[in-house]
Parts: sequence; structure tokens; C-alpha cells
Amino acid sequence: MPPTPTPARTHHLLPTPARRTHAVQQGRQGPLVLLLHGFPESWYAWRHQLPALAAAGYRVAAIDVRGYGRSSKPESVEAYRMLDLVADNVAVVEALGERSAVVVGHDWGATIAAVSALTRPDVFRAVGLLGVPYTPPGGPRPSEVFAGMGGEGAGEEFYVSYFQRPGRAEAEIEPDVRGWLAGFYAALSADTMPAPGAPDPHFVGAGGTLRERFPAGVLPSWLGVRDLDVHAGEFERTGLTGALNRYRNMDRDWADLAGYAGAPITQPSLFIGGARDASLAWLADAVKAYPETLPGLCGSHVLDGCGHFVQQERPDETNRILIDWLASLPA
Repeated sequence: MPPTPTPARTHHLLPTPARRTHAVQQGRQGPLVLLLHGFPESWYAWRHQLPALAAAGYRVAAIDVRGYGRSSKPESVEAYRMLDLVADNVAVVEALGERSAVVVGHDWGATIAAVSALTRPDVFRAVGLLGVPYTPPGGPRPSEVFAGMGGEGAGEEFYVSYFQRPGRAEAEIEPDVRGWLAGFYAALSADTMPAPGAPDPHFVGAGGTLRERFPAGVLPSWLGVRDLDVHAGEFERTGLTGALNRYRNMDRDWADLAGYAGAPITQPSLFIGGARDASLAWLADAVKAYPETLPGLCGSHVLDGCGHFVQQERPDETNRILIDWLASLPA
């Protein structure tokens, strides 16, 4: 018998509270899996997972998060609160004719996926987190935490604080989107990140820019020229403000989610991280707390020699882990 062909990708603009959410679907039957990208990416970050999960019997939809790609971009900063993004995800599931889904996210998408599962367990029956561990809501105000995260040099500022002031990061990035993205991806990828002892690319020196600390003239092995063109083309068309507005709502999220302070996610869950991703070092205590914060954890995988962009740096291994986990979930 000839092999069954992989279903083709289809693009959809779905009605959501954002106005319209762009979703790329592959596979028309089987349980729905919703894929959420991080910063600074788009649905295209899941290009390796879409055909693999579809071939394994799942209906898969990777979206452009509100503010990215072909999805709507509300003007107000406040329109990018976490609960607004959760509402978009719920609407995508409904617009695709489903009542529930497994949600999987990377980077900011992991946090959005976690909060989606936490606040809407009636819709999201399981959650997969890539790159960024789950930390329950609560604790100190985020802006105060990040303001206190200084680098090794005097006057260094953590990138999250740098992104929070409207217009500042845009002024650095938008004159050369493609070059900035190439440097950002290289800085956080295992095979091109700065050597130990080099200035940390997660911090901005006094009066400087993030890009000053990025590797120059090199692309990570997972990122072909065409892949970079796709990512850059979207941001050259839309600008970066919609994407950066996610960082500008962290204090609002902290207030909005106060009622969930310390709450665990009880649905079946999965974590995949890169051993060379700084997120694992910063959030090591969050990983240790998984028995309390993710009591439904089915697997926690740290991939040796992998950086931040887990599903793109190690697509085959990520696909295998995801498919095995999905197959283990209750129907």
C-alpha cells in the first residue's frame, strides 16, 4: 500500500475578540491541538510540528497570536492583556467547531498556554510547555522584579524592562528588522550563542542596545535564509509594537490573575526545555516545584545541547516527545 499523504496546510482567518485570528491548520480529523508561538515569531515557528502531528492523527492549528503576523493588532497597549489572549484561544477552538483542545506553547506561548489551561480548564484539557516553565500567578509585582535584575556591569538593564517602555525597542529593531532578528535568534540558539564570559545578550548596557551583544554575521543551524525571510517579512510588514505589547502588560496580568495566586494546573501537562536556555537557570526553582504546581505532569524533558528555540532547534526529538505524550492522554 502506498503511504498515506500528509494533509495539506490551510489558512483561516477566524472571528475572535481580537477581531480576526490567523490560524494555519493541518489535519482535518482527530483531537484538536492548538500551537502558540513566542517572541519574536509567528505560526511559522511550528512548521516542523504541523505535518508531524497531522500525520500522527491530530487536527493541528498554529495561530498568529494577537499582534503578530496576519492576526488583528488592536491599537491600545491594554488590549494585549493575558486574559484577552486566553479569550482569543477559546474563540479559535470554538471557530474550528470544537469544544476542547490540547494547548501547546513555546516562550511567551508557553505562558499563554499555561494561563489558558489554568483559567479555562473546561476548554483546555491538557497543556504542553516548551522553553518556559510554569510559574503560578502571584508573588511580587513583575516590574519590580525585573527592575532588580541587573547584569554584571554597572547600569545594565534586563531585556524585559527594556521592552516595557513603548517605542524604545521599536526604535532599535525596526530600522533593520531582518538583521536584528538574525542576531536575536543566534544569541539564544545553542550553536551560535555568545561564549561564556561574553557580555550577556539578555541585558542592555547603559545607553546601549540589545543588538550590540548579539552575534553578527552568523545564523544558527536551524534557521535557513528562507526561514529568516519568512519571520522578517512578517515584522517588516507589521512592525514590532503588537508583539512588544505583551511585555507591557505584565503588571496588569499580575493584577488580573490575583485570584489564581499560587494555583496549580491540574490537567495532564508536559515540559520540554533546552539545557542551554537561560530560562531554565532563572526559573530552576519553578522546575523543582513541579510536583506542587503541575501535579498532572506526564514528563519533563531537558534536551542536551539545545538552546531556547526548542521545537526548531530539535524538531525530530520534540515531535517524538509531543506525539508520545498526546497518545498517552485520555480520549
